[in-house]
Amino acid sequence: MRGIATHTQAMHAQSSVAVGLKGASKAMEAMNKQMAPAKQMMVIREFQKQSAQMDMTTEMMSEAIDDALDNDEAEEETEELTNQVLDEIGVDFASQMSSAPKGKITGKNREDASSSGIDELEKRLAAMRNP
Repeated sequence: MRGIATHTQAMHAQSSVAVGLKGASKAMEAMNKQMAPAKQMMVIREFQKQSAQMDMTTEMMSEAIDDALDNDEAEEETEELTNQVLDEIGVDFASQMSSAPKGKITGKNREDASSSGIDELEKRLAAMRNP
């Protein structure tokens, strides 16, 4: 009796598994119809193509920007233009920097230096206003 009961339970379990597999196969069939694996492969290939093209474009743009920013000629032209403008308005940084005080300024000299510096700046400003 026990053997027959065990055998009956095993058959019932196999039947349940078969019903479950039948449902799963129907669901997979419906998904394959909706997804169309061939179309999905085409979409993936197109995505890869567009991604590679975007990478190449980004690299080209990056190189172009680097070339434009690293152009030494442009930097030299900018420096020359700046020097020309400063020469036209009468500013000579080299001579002013050589006459600048060096080292620490003590407390008493600091007040004298700042007031004489302000006076000198005011004179220069007045001279620039009245050419």
